[in-house]
Amino acid sequence: MRLTRHYYHCRRCHRGLCPWDGALGLTAADLTPAADEAVCLAGVQAGFAEAAAKTLPKLAGLRLAESTAQRATEAAGRRLRQAWAAGEVFGVTADWAWHKDAEGQTVAYVGADATGVGMQGPGAAKADGRMANVLALYNPVPEGRARWADPRGRRPAWQARYLASLEPLQALGQTARRQAAQVGMDRAERWVALSDGGSGLEAFLRENFGRLEAIILDFYHVAEYLGNLAKAWHPQDEAAAEARAEAWCHQLKAEGGPAVLAVLRGLDLRGKPKAARQAHQEAVRYFVNQGHRMDYPGYRAKGWQIGSGPVESACKAVVGQRLKGSGMRWGEDGADAVCHLRALFRSEASQWDAFWARN
Repeated sequence: MRLTRHYYHCRRCHRGLCPWDGALGLTAADLTPAADEAVCLAGVQAGFAEAAAKTLPKLAGLRLAESTAQRATEAAGRRLRQAWAAGEVFGVTADWAWHKDAEGQTVAYVGADATGVGMQGPGAAKADGRMANVLALYNPVPEGRARWADPRGRRPAWQARYLASLEPLQALGQTARRQAAQVGMDRAERWVALSDGGSGLEAFLRENFGRLEAIILDFYHVAEYLGNLAKAWHPQDEAAAEARAEAWCHQLKAEGGPAVLAVLRGLDLRGKPKAARQAHQEAVRYFVNQGHRMDYPGYRAKGWQIGSGPVESACKAVVGQRLKGSGMRWGEDGADAVCHLRALFRSEASQWDAFWARN
């Protein structure tokens, strides 16, 4: 169906006007609200060129330019960013069904991390990359304990809220707290955080989530340090390196960071190559700085997670899959806008629907 509409031009201000556009709710890109959502839905899942040339014509019968898909998607991301800054939340306020740990206490999890995004300078010049900060609020199903949540043994749905931005992590603090309040995090009996130990993460988490019982250092980041040291210790014997790393990791889980630190400090460095001494120095320094977050025996006894996989996965699913494609380079504002909208898309479906219901 092809429509026509009246157009008026003002001789004094030299501007044009189509009154029906306002009645239809057309955006600056001449899209109806429903078309705007469809374009943005395609724009947050794949490149703008693919969205315009393949996805939208096939799924919605929409034929538009790549630049229109980009403008619409980034504009929606900016609206979302402004809404977060204004203190808005979307959807119904309702407590999640927080899962219980091994001591029968309900536990809410929060994680924070960052991932690099390629940037483009003025005149298409290459520019230094920027870090996108990602925050996750989630309610993971206890490993091997799915029946705790449902007597019929059905695995509960994954519940998570994500935030992502090129702004400093601190800028996400208030929005994160509002998101936490909307899903009833205050009613969870315990709060636990996980991170990879990046600079500033622990301070941010403690400042914004004061009830945290623990900020757990991702076990697998620690294991990586031990693996690197084992390889440097046995550079010509892969099997011996694997065996030593496995023994250290087993002790780390069973006895915690201080016990492994004591073992590392007791290693005899005489006759060892420079690479081994350097790897040893790095591992010891890491354990000294992060040891207060390595009580893995205690965490596991309570049934808490010790891996930051959910937030690392969020870095890939929220940012990496959309903004880090081959050859992609972004302007700062556009990248930040897409980060916000992509995080909303990857969160619970109700969040996306509620946002578009208010636009």
